[in-house]
Amino acid sequence: MDFQLTDDQIQLRDAARDFAVKEMTDVARELEDASQPLDREHVKRYAEMGFLGVNVAEDLGGLGLGNVEALLVLEEFAKVSPAVAFPIFESSVGPVRAVEHFADAGLAQRIVPSVCSGEMIVAVAMSEPDAGSALTDLKTKAEISGDIITVQGQKRWCSGGGHADGYVVYARMSDDPGAKGIGAVFVEADAKGLSFGAPEQLMGFRGIPSADLFFDNVQVPVENLIVPAGGFKKLMEAFDLERCGNATMCLGIAQAAYETALAYVQERKQFGKLLADFQAVQLKLAEMAMQIEPARLLIWRAAQNAADGLPSILDSSLAKCFANEMVRDVTGAALQVMGAYGYSKEFPIEQRLRDGWGWGIAGGAIDIQKINIASALVGRRFDQRK
Repeated sequence: MDFQLTDDQIQLRDAARDFAVKEMTDVARELEDASQPLDREHVKRYAEMGFLGVNVAEDLGGLGLGNVEALLVLEEFAKVSPAVAFPIFESSVGPVRAVEHFADAGLAQRIVPSVCSGEMIVAVAMSEPDAGSALTDLKTKAEISGDIITVQGQKRWCSGGGHADGYVVYARMSDDPGAKGIGAVFVEADAKGLSFGAPEQLMGFRGIPSADLFFDNVQVPVENLIVPAGGFKKLMEAFDLERCGNATMCLGIAQAAYETALAYVQERKQFGKLLADFQAVQLKLAEMAMQIEPARLLIWRAAQNAADGLPSILDSSLAKCFANEMVRDVTGAALQVMGAYGYSKEFPIEQRLRDGWGWGIAGGAIDIQKINIASALVGRRFDQRK
């Protein structure tokens, strides 16, 4: 057991940190102010630098490295902002990994290399107006007839909605109840019959577009099938990796908030001495560090235990749940330490608090993760409908 990064991992992390800080800090501010997604030229620049698809197989356009390496890169960009980190999230832990792992080779070769090269953005369409935490209640249908799949329904809370080039759509593909009837299909953004609602106005996540998706008899070739009915378990296995990405977004946000507060208290004076010389502030700094470091270790454990595959639901849920709660505590403490300056939009702390809060809702709410953890511990699922 080794808790030290290798020289190659350190080099990759430092390269990501240098690029993110020097080239993306001002861009992140612009995205926040305009609430617009990162433009495609920047995404292609990420690809040129090797920051997309870090853990994707080389024959599919990735670097062929492990999940830990991918999350190291993601954390450095998340420290700048989730908006500039989101293309890395999508390429390394997002829905494209379900395509890579479970779709036929033809579909994977058509989509995954394009994501790794920055030519394509892929989003996941899971939630619906009446199916969020109760995802198996989804009503969107995908019916196969001959060589055509017809999709009918509505999706909500789709990060990338209206901006992505294609969507991994969870849908009911048979009359079997619950999870047994669910599979997934890939739908291109320009498919006839697919339309989008107005962009969501959210508390945070500015620069990460979100909108409803409406499928009005959308037809795609049967080759776009990712997993058939009964493939829900596979889809959620891929989503366990996305939970590690969610946790890493929290980690990056919290680390950046902590570093900002740490620098501030060593410059700001009150009552004739530095804030860092007050014991109450020292305790706050220690408490923040005591929350950040365990989150990092839980995330790395989940990623490392999975090697280059997919993490377990227990490891990923522990990491996500802890990080979701941690980022809310740390950003709140950082804002409090900085006082009015933390509350001001002139400084990044208030944005980090808003962004951090959202990750405990996205990708499975905190309480749902705790139920997943309990289920894994006792070895059986709990029926929430009884």
